[in-house]
Amino acid sequence: MSDGLLYHVTSTGDRLAYHLTPGATPAVMFCGGFRSDMTGSKATTLESYCRGRGQAFLRFDYHAHGQSPGDFLEGSIGRWTENALSLLDTLTEGPMVMVGSSMGGWIALNLALRRPERVAGLIGIAAAPDFTERLMWASMSPVEQSTLLKQGIVDIPSQYGEPYPITRLLIEEGRQHLLLDKPIPLQCPVRLLQGMQDPDVPWSYAFDLAEALESTDVQTLLIKIGDHRLSAPEDLHVLTFTLEKLLDQVA
Repeated sequence: MSDGLLYHVTSTGDRLAYHLTPGATPAVMFCGGFRSDMTGSKATTLESYCRGRGQAFLRFDYHAHGQSPGDFLEGSIGRWTENALSLLDTLTEGPMVMVGSSMGGWIALNLALRRPERVAGLIGIAAAPDFTERLMWASMSPVEQSTLLKQGIVDIPSQYGEPYPITRLLIEEGRQHLLLDKPIPLQCPVRLLQGMQDPDVPWSYAFDLAEALESTDVQTLLIKIGDHRLSAPEDLHVLTFTLEKLLDQVA
């Protein structure tokens, strides 16, 4: 194990940037959000916390995110899930605690379903399974939906900067990975952190996810003034405290 920027090449040729901090298990793996990267404050705060605790920690960039090269328009939930799975299988061993932010919550859930023997616990931060269908496709106007289907791409306004392109591939491939339309057969402890001022993921979404999970050890924490990113100092304190308690529980 090595602490520094490294690259992992998957069996399909995706070249993924990652940082791996050596330490004890359960290791912690952070899955970032849509169009986000591993240099954000949540990832780096968790890395610093795990280093201080002596816990192994992995953060990474999906294909075409951050320092991982690629064409973003070729990305999909399945591809990014396979990216994370390749890193999980190749770079880590033993029990894991998954931490997923927004889309990363969906990815983390996919990993836990694919590797239930490895995932000992999961934390979702504004976790957004099925967001391509429930939050993107459902919020598009008929004109936007028609443009997407005919042209294969449509630009959607973003409050975080320039409009970003949404592809037909992202929407249609995402339908192969929907979770909230049926019980989610996970038994590990799950902690869901959700801001009530989140403009992207409604706070009721956390309750939909909690209800769908079959695990009986699910806790949902609403942060009344929290936004989507939950990156304010007080939010990061809640995150590290939640991780500390979960690691103590599953160790």
